Amino acid sequence: MKQSIEEVVRKYWGFDRFLPLQQQAMECVCSGRDAIVILPTGGGKSLCFQAPAQLLPGLTLVVSPLISLMKDQIDSLLDCGISAGRLDSAMSHPERNEIFEKLRARQLKLLYVSPERLLMQGFLEFLKSVGISSVAVDEAHCVSMWGHDFRPEYRRLSVLRDALPGIPIGAYTATATEQVRRDIAEQLKLNRPEILVGEFDRPNLIYRVRRRTNPLKQIRDVLDRHRGESGILYCIRRADVDEMTASLAGHGFRVAPYHAGMTDDARKKSQDAFIEEEADLIVATVAFGMGIDKSNVRFVIHAAMPKSLEHYQQESGRAGRDGLEAECLLFYSGSDYVIWKRILEESEAQTLEIGQAKLGQMYRYCSGVGCRHRAILSYFGQQLDGDNCGACDVCLGEVE
Repeated sequence: MKQSIEEVVRKYWGFDRFLPLQQQAMECVCSGRDAIVILPTGGGKSLCFQAPAQLLPGLTLVVSPLISLMKDQIDSLLDCGISAGRLDSAMSHPERNEIFEKLRARQLKLLYVSPERLLMQGFLEFLKSVGISSVAVDEAHCVSMWGHDFRPEYRRLSVLRDALPGIPIGAYTATATEQVRRDIAEQLKLNRPEILVGEFDRPNLIYRVRRRTNPLKQIRDVLDRHRGESGILYCIRRADVDEMTASLAGHGFRVAPYHAGMTDDARKKSQDAFIEEEADLIVATVAFGMGIDKSNVRFVIHAAMPKSLEHYQQESGRAGRDGLEAECLLFYSGSDYVIWKRILEESEAQTLEIGQAKLGQMYRYCSGVGCRHRAILSYFGQQLDGDNCGACDVCLGEVE
């Protein structure tokens, strides 16, 4: 089996070696074991269920939370010559019919669906009739109320275990504390899952935190330092994205905006401009970045504090995926805390207490004067080797 996996990965993706824990994760799928796989951003977690799908006789069902994420993954699978499809609300009636025909003819190896689609009456029964070999729950932290993007419909995915008792279920995410891992296993009714947790430390990332005093000037200073390099600038609100994009474009920077208020076409245009190096900087809300496979991002700036360390670890982790040095700069002020608190109170009654606790931890990270790498690692239950990371403002002696 090991040889077959290696052949598949080489044939379709052109890789001749595995990233840490990828092979073990693939072997779980092939041998029918449940697994929880936590690989930090850029750790290649999608491949862990995509490659085994080529070896299994039936369909691999992938549950994914975002239409844009499904589209990106399917486009790259089709480019590799793998038969994959999706079913979602953005598709036309004929497009959906075509996928159903392919499923009946057993012509697909991977099918991506949202949890809402999966829970539609009769849909899971239909899928059983076309033969499922494995299930992948992507962005699995959404299952847990302690996860950083809890979604109530993910909570109902225990139906998978009831409907498919002998089929391996894999839960995949880039960020999960130990509490979240336990919750995922319980909610999905996983059967003695193999738990594979990657190394969270990214020594090539230089973390810096600064108080926000003059945002436009502070951000322009960073961009001047990284002239002609690829970067991402995260803002809290859509209005901030539009305003910042206009200001930076007015100062001659090649920028593109990205947020959920834009049309699909406009978002795709921005994303393509960034990937094809027509824009150096993408200014975005957290809607941007899932499934983006761009290895040469040299810097990630947060114009304001994110709402949790999970979000920060995931978003800053989009820098330096090629292993070369990259800078992660976070500008914050006390007003960010107030804004997030208000957003949490408006939207997340179910998880308000947890959200506020995470927000408090994020604020302590910003205002703290301990090693940034150590702070992030200890949050995820890991330890830093040595006393000085040599790659953050504190250890580099930049903080007074």
